[in-house]
Amino acid sequence: MAQAATGGFRFDNSWARDLPGTYVAQAPDAAPAPRLAVLNNTLARDLGLDPDVLAQHPEWFAGGALPPAAAPLALAYAGHQFGGFSAQLGDGRAHLLGEHLAPDGRRWDIQLKGSGRTPFSRGGDGKAALGPMLREYLISEAMAALGVPTTRALAVAETGETIWRDAGRLPGAVVARVAASHLRVGSFQFWAAREDHAQLSALTDYAIARHDPDLIGRPDRVLGLFDRVVGRQCRLVAQWMGLGFVHGVMNTDNMTISGETIDYGPCAFMEGYAPGTVFSSIDRQGRYAYGNQPLILGWNLARLAEALVPLIPGEGEAVIEDLNARLSSIAARYRQAWVQVMRAKLGLADQDAGDGDLADDLLAAMVGADWTLTFRRLADAAEGRDAPLRALFDDFAAMEAWLPRWRARVTGGAAAPVRAVNPPGIPRNHPVEEALSAAEAGDMAPFHALLAQVTDPYDERPGREAYSLPAPSGFGAYVTFCGT
Repeated sequence: MAQAATGGFRFDNSWARDLPGTYVAQAPDAAPAPRLAVLNNTLARDLGLDPDVLAQHPEWFAGGALPPAAAPLALAYAGHQFGGFSAQLGDGRAHLLGEHLAPDGRRWDIQLKGSGRTPFSRGGDGKAALGPMLREYLISEAMAALGVPTTRALAVAETGETIWRDAGRLPGAVVARVAASHLRVGSFQFWAAREDHAQLSALTDYAIARHDPDLIGRPDRVLGLFDRVVGRQCRLVAQWMGLGFVHGVMNTDNMTISGETIDYGPCAFMEGYAPGTVFSSIDRQGRYAYGNQPLILGWNLARLAEALVPLIPGEGEAVIEDLNARLSSIAARYRQAWVQVMRAKLGLADQDAGDGDLADDLLAAMVGADWTLTFRRLADAAEGRDAPLRALFDDFAAMEAWLPRWRARVTGGAAAPVRAVNPPGIPRNHPVEEALSAAEAGDMAPFHALLAQVTDPYDERPGREAYSLPAPSGFGAYVTFCGT
């Protein structure tokens, strides 16, 4: 079929072909008045798609009419949600259109989210409002620009429907999400809970073929996959922590095998550093607080290990001992990844055994100070100007004692590396809310202005200062919602 007719989509739906029983074939709901709110032209071109053609087909992204060769599925998975296990979750408001093959041969899931009810909806309406879908677009694009592995948004399309939520009447919308895959820890838990080892084995081999093909056929491939997932997730969470990012809903069904950030519902970026920071309205116990994210990383990976036990060759007790040893190593692997992130943020060109302690002591000194600006203004301190950094602290004594230790490690020339790694502009909570509120009222200009800043996060050109400053005193405590 001609490029003009397809927009460049090249679907090859291996999930549908290779994993029967792991999905329900289900078409999205038809949108009464589809309209594109935003199209990611850059991502489209990277995927070999034609933005001009895509712009003519909002119905492809709002549901109803499908891109040529799409074969929509609602995927099945299980998961621990806030520590409680559900043996059946699944895509309750999402449809995997298929897997697009990019010009470089890479395979990408194209999924609609907010596109209607499925057999997994559990009483929900399967819909989404414009604000949460634009949040996912905005934050995922910011994370991509910051170098964090992430799913991305190809488009947000308004449906023309009215969605009823606690906030009242809201415009309905769908986000088109692009992912290396939608394989999750919960995907493995689904079949482990049913003790269906044949399906579990098929899913594992599929995951290996898709993400770690060098492991195909190896007798240790299951443990090899587990170790790869551990490594990817340790690096990912270390990057989150370096940016002050709070995911907000680290359930096992939101931990990907690919190591990508997924599900930007109640997420937010921390301003004043406090390990107990929580934004999500439903995280009343602080399970997924900023400082708990490395602990939840290990907990979730333990659930993956449990699911994989039946596939690992060897005597039962020996297998458990091996897995326990691997689980016990996660804290050290995460610490190594975190120290590497912190070395970069501190402008340390080489490695020293005391770098972890140096970073720990910095965090102890900066409690309450703005996370993002503290690291950014270390560049000023490297140039001998402490005043911009001092202005962030009510009590600078601990920081003043720490600075000579840091200066002894950087040996000059640290300002440029510090500025290269620590962005002045992140999606701060108050401009995010202002942009989403304006969009829901029909004005997309604030959204596009903020998007331009967060997708070019290291730029400090005049006029962008407002995006780099903490929330005004009247903004109040920030609360996020999952958007369901």
